[in-house]
Amino acid sequence: MPTFPNAAVPNRILVPLIVACALFMENLDSTVLATSLPAIAAELRINPIDLKLALTSYLLSLAVFIPISGWLADRLGARLVFRAAIAAFALGSALAGFSSTMPELIGARVLQGVGGAMMVPVGRLVILRTVPKSELVGSLAWLTIPALIGPVLGPPVGGFITTYFSWRWIFWINLPIAALGIVLATLFIPDVRGEERTPFDALGFVLSGFGLAAIVSGATAIGLEALPQLAAFAILGAGVLAFGAYVLHAQRAEHPILDLRLFAIPTFRAAILGGSLFRVGIGAAPFLLPLMLQVGFGMTAFQSGMLTFSSALGALFMKMAAKPILQRFGFRATMIVNALVAAALMTAPALFTATTPVAIILVALLVGGFFRSLQFTAVNALGYADIDTARMSRATSLASVAQQISLSLGVSIAALVLEGLLAHRGGVELRASDFPVAFLMIGLISASSVFLFARLAPNAGEEVSGHVSPQPDPVTAARERA
Repeated sequence: MPTFPNAAVPNRILVPLIVACALFMENLDSTVLATSLPAIAAELRINPIDLKLALTSYLLSLAVFIPISGWLADRLGARLVFRAAIAAFALGSALAGFSSTMPELIGARVLQGVGGAMMVPVGRLVILRTVPKSELVGSLAWLTIPALIGPVLGPPVGGFITTYFSWRWIFWINLPIAALGIVLATLFIPDVRGEERTPFDALGFVLSGFGLAAIVSGATAIGLEALPQLAAFAILGAGVLAFGAYVLHAQRAEHPILDLRLFAIPTFRAAILGGSLFRVGIGAAPFLLPLMLQVGFGMTAFQSGMLTFSSALGALFMKMAAKPILQRFGFRATMIVNALVAAALMTAPALFTATTPVAIILVALLVGGFFRSLQFTAVNALGYADIDTARMSRATSLASVAQQISLSLGVSIAALVLEGLLAHRGGVELRASDFPVAFLMIGLISASSVFLFARLAPNAGEEVSGHVSPQPDPVTAARERA
């Protein structure tokens, strides 16, 4: 990696901050869009629930194309792929702003997803390959601090633009950010490549891509009037079969595009599987909360955004506390307790009503964002604690795919609950009373992640966290050896 001895900012901070430009743009885009869903639905004359397609089509595109991001970075160099990804994301943003129909919007979001699939995983890969493991938690915190500014600004900015201008500008504001990211990447991002060049797993890409696409598409289509339910379940079933075929293929392939053998590493397995369960709730919350505040409580997009931004603000405050907390308690204890606390706070909006004081809503979302962000930081750092350099790109791809699948399933599950409640009471419009059940459901799913974190060893990931487990007394140690 090139060094910049005369730079005022060390590389372990400079590189994450540059990569964070991409994360900032991506997170700003997603949170702005979530706040603007009711307004977009009104202009396109569709049901707000149906706009889950605009969210999941992006996540779906991420899941399909992320597996090739590591391979492309190893072959073509991280800097080139990173810059091309930012450009693709910006082009998709411009087209989304010009969309006048639902299919046009979905197509533009898919193109954004192609860019995002390369952008964030490749940027994270640069950090993982250039930062010592002992500094990984701190470096990832620098990465996520600017990235979290996106969710902080997203809801109020999106609400303001949607209320007083047009929702189309929520996509066009990405363009100057993308231009800045390309310039900074050209100047400072190291052009890291893989130590060995592996052949492209074309069959694996087809099987995994079709399988993941069909699983997410089928789950999203359930409940939509535009597609017969039998067809939706058929798509879902075809996806399960295709991905099952990929699992068999991956066991025989020398260089599978998604290396499932990484799940043999306990820390990686717990971080990915437990983190995926936890992220189901995180994926659902940005979809549910603006709908409840605007459709259920009658707020404007700007009023809704001024409330929901507090969740990201809480996450921003936490980043400075992550390293000392993990150093004091270690990964296992932190992730078990924090998952339960964060999941409980995730259900707090179930208690909100149209008369709930704004101050109470702000505090609940602020505190909830703090604990959710701590869990994210811990999961992200633990996943790479025992991964060697040779397998880093494969681990990054697999972790990123799992993250996007869990987020998209969160949106689908939340929408399915709302659609089920509408069908049960024979209604056609959402009410405030429809949302508590959905919030309780996603909270329970996120809380179930503790069963996977509980299986970790007490000293799991100590090299990354800096936590030193207490040594047993000589008598206990002798008994354990016996």
